[in-house]
Amino acid sequence: MKKDETKKYKKITKENAIKIVEILDKYYSDAKCGLDYTRPIELVVALILAAQCTDARVNTITPILFSKYSNVYELANAKIEDIQKIIKPCGFYVNKANSILESAKIIVNNFDGQVPDNMNDLTTLKGIGRKSANIILQECFNNTVGIAVDTHVTRISRKIGLSNSNTPEKIEQDLMKKFDKKYWCKINHIFVYHGRAICIARRPNCDECPISSICSKNE
Repeated sequence: MKKDETKKYKKITKENAIKIVEILDKYYSDAKCGLDYTRPIELVVALILAAQCTDARVNTITPILFSKYSNVYELANAKIEDIQKIIKPCGFYVNKANSILESAKIIVNNFDGQVPDNMNDLTTLKGIGRKSANIILQECFNNTVGIAVDTHVTRISRKIGLSNSNTPEKIEQDLMKKFDKKYWCKINHIFVYHGRAICIARRPNCDECPISSICSKNE
């Protein structure tokens, strides 16, 4: 287990937690999903490709894939080798191609070709866990049922004292208890932006951090 996964941080008050989210929401007023998509199936595929890959790289590959397979039915009938060839630049292309093909088949066979609009059904798709399902529900169906917890949300939530848990599922529960539901849809986007721009894992730029006066209490 990594050192920062065992470190215990001071817990932050709910009042300061809300201040942090509101400050970051204003600071990153343009924060949004970094993956490009026009349809739910495109976001499903993009999220599968995004594992251990940059959003920028994924955004160059998904249009190529969907120019060859224009809908989920064509994708479900694709040859695995052809998918692998297209998505190879995203890394781990063998497993990702399997997940894309299997997910497309599940959507066709179990959901009449429509990406499901609920957590239980979305997590039956290959390569789609709760984090990705939260993103799909929020982005495609305007339905916020939880908080998408990725590496940025995990690290920042622990650092500023929102959670001392070590798994995404437990961190999500901690955040959902800490914040009213109206804040849930903001947290992933603004924490991702903050983690990439200022609160960088190995070299955080605390001098320019808009929440340093609150976060510093946990150092």
